[in-house]
Amino acid sequence: MSASCFRLALIQLGVSANKAQNVKKAVQFIKEAAEQQAKVVVLPECFNSPFGNEYFEEYAEQIPGDTTDALCQAARENNVYIIGGSLPEKSGEKLYNTLTACSPLGEIIAKHRKVHLFDIDIPGKIRFKESDTLSPGNSLTTCDIGYCKVGLGICYDIRFAEMASFYADKGCKLLVYPGAFNLTTGPAHWELLTRARAAENQVYVCSVSPARDQNATYVAYGHTLISDPW
Repeated sequence: MSASCFRLALIQLGVSANKAQNVKKAVQFIKEAAEQQAKVVVLPECFNSPFGNEYFEEYAEQIPGDTTDALCQAARENNVYIIGGSLPEKSGEKLYNTLTACSPLGEIIAKHRKVHLFDIDIPGKIRFKESDTLSPGNSLTTCDIGYCKVGLGICYDIRFAEMASFYADKGCKLLVYPGAFNLTTGPAHWELLTRARAAENQVYVCSVSPARDQNATYVAYGHTLISDPW
């Protein structure tokens, strides 16, 4: 599929402890983006849930479920593709950090489970282990959005250059990484990694963060961005 021009909207969403309100805000921003002629809308990592091991099980839901149903309806009503950030997914006895993509027909066209879990321990700054509660995905995911092929990843996945190269080799022209980098790794690596994956593979790369909330138990860096191949 050859790439063509389209308007891409990246939503840096403020996330609260109220799941229903988070989803409602996301749907409203999707509508506003479509009104401004966006054809593809991307949400941040964990857009319906606070980010933290203490929240994942409480906020987890099956896919399809209430949140993905709302995204599919928003995609259909606004005639857009939605790359739905990620949400805690419950599947059997396991929890995953999972991204879904929806078509303008209101159908789920892709599901990506975060492959590389965020386990980090920087003494005196941050310690966090997603693997305490989440299981890793075991596959790489692409989808066609009508304008180009897209490679999908979540947050820590962006650190693995081979994954991006695989997507480029498969013909992806856009790589999408919803991510919640923090105030330690964000300033050091968020922009660096986004631009590096774009330049290395001569593709567009977008990294979409939740909005920064200084009162949250986990403070996201913010600074949502898109890099061109140059």
